[in-house]
Amino acid sequence: MELKDVILLLHPVFAVLVVFPLVGIVVNRALQVRQRRLQTATDGKSKIPPVVGQEHVKLGRALTGSVVVVVLLALGFDIFGNILEKQLWTKAPFQVILVALFFVATIASLALLYKAGDRKWRAIFATLSGMALVVLGCQDGIYRKTDQWYFSHYYYGIAVALLMIFSLAILPDIYKDKTNRWRNIHIALNTLALLLFLGQAITGPLGLLEVPLSWQESYVQKLYEQQCNVKPCTIQAPNVPKKP
Repeated sequence: MELKDVILLLHPVFAVLVVFPLVGIVVNRALQVRQRRLQTATDGKSKIPPVVGQEHVKLGRALTGSVVVVVLLALGFDIFGNILEKQLWTKAPFQVILVALFFVATIASLALLYKAGDRKWRAIFATLSGMALVVLGCQDGIYRKTDQWYFSHYYYGIAVALLMIFSLAILPDIYKDKTNRWRNIHIALNTLALLLFLGQAITGPLGLLEVPLSWQESYVQKLYEQQCNVKPCTIQAPNVPKKP
């Protein structure tokens, strides 16, 4: 594999090693927190230790950051790959600088969101983080699969990242609200996020199958040009360099 192919694998490797294990642990802690709350309300006590609530919050915060990072890895590969392929740093240097600034803005806004305490600032930094992700996702070179958006790894990923950012932003309000309105919103949104994570687990491998390695790109491009995905055709295989 070439260096480009190794970089391509950073996104799925990070997802498998970090994101999805965190998803499982966070869901487990969430179920324990709810079970403990119900047991305490009915029996006045529970065998589940109180620390599970703190663990759920801590791991949930880590999950938000890891989701944003894994999305940025995927977007960065497509965007900067397109920049290098089309040599945009010479044709449109301002655009390249602006794109790079959006990456910085996403990371900076998320970092400030972690530190913000006031509701107004949390709303501002969450909005900036989400907007920056959406703008980056609109850049050329992104593999969106818009014609099949309902089964698109890209759209699922952006949606779940926005939900995670919003959940992080409302976290302090959950514990201040005695009516449980924010808690119920949190549960509903993160249930949706869990479904999107399941969709990511399905569409991710499919996306890897559809993205060719470097030595396969020209061959696969010819397959699409001749619409071999919808009709029979024959394409001469490229010459694969022999190993020394």
